[in-house]
Amino acid sequence: MDRDDAVVSVQWLQHNLKNPEIKVLDASWYMPFENRDPFQEYKEEHIPGALFFDVNNISDLNTDLPHMLPSEEAFASAVTALGITNDDKIVVYDGKGMYSAPRLWWSFRVFGHDNIWVLDGGFPKWRSSGFEVQSSDSSSNEVSKSSSAIRVVERHYKENLASPATFKVVLRPHLIWTLDKIKQNIEDKTHQHIDARVRGRFDGTAPEPRKGVRSGHIPGSKCVPFPDMLNSEQLFLPQDEIQKRFEKEGVSLENPIVVSCATGVTACIVALGLYKLGKKEIPVYDGSWTEWECQPGAIIVTVNSASSS
Repeated sequence: MDRDDAVVSVQWLQHNLKNPEIKVLDASWYMPFENRDPFQEYKEEHIPGALFFDVNNISDLNTDLPHMLPSEEAFASAVTALGITNDDKIVVYDGKGMYSAPRLWWSFRVFGHDNIWVLDGGFPKWRSSGFEVQSSDSSSNEVSKSSSAIRVVERHYKENLASPATFKVVLRPHLIWTLDKIKQNIEDKTHQHIDARVRGRFDGTAPEPRKGVRSGHIPGSKCVPFPDMLNSEQLFLPQDEIQKRFEKEGVSLENPIVVSCATGVTACIVALGLYKLGKKEIPVYDGSWTEWECQPGAIIVTVNSASSS
């Protein structure tokens, strides 16, 4: 497994699926308007031996912002409940092909675990390749572990109860940016700010999918939409093609970069694309546009006006 790439093919995973050192995680997540239940879909069909990691609920439950990173203690307890150790090599995938899986890849790296790779093309590519899938009923060991991981996080936040954790985390705070850091960067311009949302939402000409959220962008940011990293099969483009996408938007790969999106999910696809180009330490603004837009007096840039409050 090539850590410099951080992506593996379905053929590689199929060949190595029975290796006991490798743990596979389904990190599927969908927007609310899609009316899809990722846990239920996992139960019906998943890669053999995979466990479900609920990125929406294994999160900070003390904020109204969606799927913000959980605390170190909550993350460690959830991963322990899944039976994952610090020695394990993890392959993560999702049901769209390349959507929410990179978010979990980034999260593990934030908490100090580098032995994690994303499955190129995800579950759709696995299925279209004719590889075996399995289902799991509610009493299965896989479903029990996945449910337990969700429950320990709920207990951590709602009941202030700690759960045993054998998985050790080492926080890397430089990989997480906060609202204050984004505000400071507008003044200092130490990092190029890349927004991974599609162009219309960035420009303010298309609506945001979340009700009540205005479109537009943060001052000084540039738009490199996450689909620009991928081909029609949701596989990453060759490195030279990815590089051209950044160069087209005037992004210098020689200078520091921070990425954001709507809620910190698809930004991780762009971060992974940059990782493939050798940019290993790309921070993600966790609250992203959803946090920025809801501030009182937020500066929102659109193509039709310099800013509005």
